[in-house]
Amino acid sequence: MTGHELDGHDDGRNVRRRRFLAAAGSVGVAGIAGCSGSEDEDAGDGGNGEGGDGNGGGDGGGDAEDSLGQIGSGREGRGAPGGTPMAEMPELSGELTVYSGRGEFLVGELVGYIDDLYDDLELTVRYGGSTDLVNQIANEGQGSPADVFYSVNSGALGALADAGRTQALPSDVAEKVRSEFRTEQWVGTSGRARTVPYNTDEYDESDVPDDVMAYPEEFDGDLGWAPSYGSCQAFVTAMRLLEGEEETLEWLEAMVESGATAYPDEFRTCQEIADGAIDAAFTNHYYIQRVLDGNPNAPIATAFTEGDAGAMFNVAGAAVVDTASDADLASNFVRHLLSAEAQDYFARSTFEYPLIPEVEPIGDLPTIDELDVPDIDLTKLSDLEPTIDLMREAGVQV
Repeated sequence: MTGHELDGHDDGRNVRRRRFLAAAGSVGVAGIAGCSGSEDEDAGDGGNGEGGDGNGGGDGGGDAEDSLGQIGSGREGRGAPGGTPMAEMPELSGELTVYSGRGEFLVGELVGYIDDLYDDLELTVRYGGSTDLVNQIANEGQGSPADVFYSVNSGALGALADAGRTQALPSDVAEKVRSEFRTEQWVGTSGRARTVPYNTDEYDESDVPDDVMAYPEEFDGDLGWAPSYGSCQAFVTAMRLLEGEEETLEWLEAMVESGATAYPDEFRTCQEIADGAIDAAFTNHYYIQRVLDGNPNAPIATAFTEGDAGAMFNVAGAAVVDTASDADLASNFVRHLLSAEAQDYFARSTFEYPLIPEVEPIGDLPTIDELDVPDIDLTKLSDLEPTIDLMREAGVQV
């Protein structure tokens, strides 16, 4: 990614929402063991270039043009972000180890930028699956070198907190984000919404049902999905929790009977909609934006269901590990993930929802306040085994 870089290295240093994350610390390490499939939106979502932001690579550093600019590629017509810039945050100095369940291809440029910003910061980042890293911290015990755990989902954060392996964040860090997106032990840094992408050459938004249970029987087009993909399995898990196993099984059987096309990931699913192979599907919102980033004229748009599994919202986030050698340094690193520049980076480069109100999402999307998300404990989405059993019973190949 090339584009405007951020300055200030030397100066200024001195619709409806329901509460659905409040109980997110309620699942233990054992509760998410073996469920790493729920993380593949970061680890294997087609983000190998074709599923990324479509703008190539970048070094995340470089000379500055503005006192508050952008990390990575720019977006035409998008001004400087609101919020607190890094230049107004405490300096990062010392040794810091981050265990990142977010893929390097998505967040490496941001992390590298923060590292380059401070001469006295010695930053080590270990990338891996969020569940694997939670289990690694548990196995390392009090000898764990981890200072910060950066997770793709709230379930892994809740598991680490429930195991007693996190420490409370300073209130002035956590309170940068709405109460729905944080607990005392961790804070969300960006979010993703479930959506119904559809082909605009064939359908208008009014043609797309706003009730996910109406599919596939009430939608007359060709459907696609990625049933082996972790985020899709989490979606079906939400349906199982909200609607019950019987109705979910009927929905799954109807999907199979309709001949819905299965794809390996949700970026590919959205690309097939844009190519006209299918008419609609069920994916996270940012895959649609990635397709449009590569082809702004692609015939694909975003629709939302209301208050059901098709409208669930999950977050990536960070926590300070209980073994952090410098808790202030670790907390201030998390603070930097909530900076104006970082939140704008998430919007522009990963196409996620920023979680500070001063930064808007990319694309023709409703605000978080306007989404009608279901009232569900997101930590329970990690319980995939009953879901996979149900999918197999319905004849879904997973």
